[in-house]
Amino acid sequence: MEQRILGQQGLTVSAIGYGSMGTAVGYGPTDDTESITAIRTAHDLGVTHFDTAEMYGWGAGEELLGRALAPIRDQVTIATKFGFTPSFAPNSQLDHIRDVVDGSLQRLGVDHIDVLYQHVDDPAVPVEEVVGVMREYVQAGKVRYLGLSNTTPEHVRRAHAVHPISVLQTEYSVFQRSAEAFFPVLEELGIGLVAYSPLARGFLSGAVKPRTEYGPTDFRQHIPYWAPEHFDANVAIVGELTELAESKGATLAQLSIAWLLAQKGSIVPIPGSRNPKRVAQNIAAAELELTPADLDRIAQIAPDGGITA
Repeated sequence: MEQRILGQQGLTVSAIGYGSMGTAVGYGPTDDTESITAIRTAHDLGVTHFDTAEMYGWGAGEELLGRALAPIRDQVTIATKFGFTPSFAPNSQLDHIRDVVDGSLQRLGVDHIDVLYQHVDDPAVPVEEVVGVMREYVQAGKVRYLGLSNTTPEHVRRAHAVHPISVLQTEYSVFQRSAEAFFPVLEELGIGLVAYSPLARGFLSGAVKPRTEYGPTDFRQHIPYWAPEHFDANVAIVGELTELAESKGATLAQLSIAWLLAQKGSIVPIPGSRNPKRVAQNIAAAELELTPADLDRIAQIAPDGGITA
């Protein structure tokens, strides 16, 4: 698979990564055996970058990913994140950062984390202080590269002034375009972008269902694409995108991932799936070439992304 460079500090990863949140939380029942098979399938097909976070099952996701990657640790990069409490409030107090990062190293079973992110801004702690603690781990050889997630362009700039930021992680997909507001600062500072939820939380997976088909704790119960007043209109958009994908011999998911790859050479989407067959289908998007006419057609179908208001 094509390799992409994220940032200017040496981070090089596969053009498509693997997001592991769904192996631990958020999208219905999980099966560890299936999830490990899916992770190893991704690697077998060329994926070298794997993403997790303390928040994903409060350590369970890190432990599972660590077990899955242990035999191939030296062939991959692993990213994880700190910054939440179990009630999903932000917490980047400096001692908390140290506790979480030390715990992540143990749960992953590694001697270093390749990419460490602050998972979300904490209004109570200046980002300069947060990055100061993250920098300690770089200096100790326990972290290689730093990143921010769920932040603002201003915070990216402030953080980068303390220690080079290699990558921003934010939601980006055909349905969600707010990431594009970061492009000027990322280009100016030479920072890469890791796109999470590249299939719009599953709305672009080709298997979307109404909210009533999902359990009460499923994250999609709270995502506006699925709101009853928006659902039919978004399904109509998906229908047109699917027609375009099929005209190219591709799936909707492959079209959606290929669209992200076509935006910039410094963007790496991290689709996640517990199903090994779907993982393989997602990775095949790396071989799908979209023409300028294809990109124009996608812009016509979804000029402002998915409908949320």
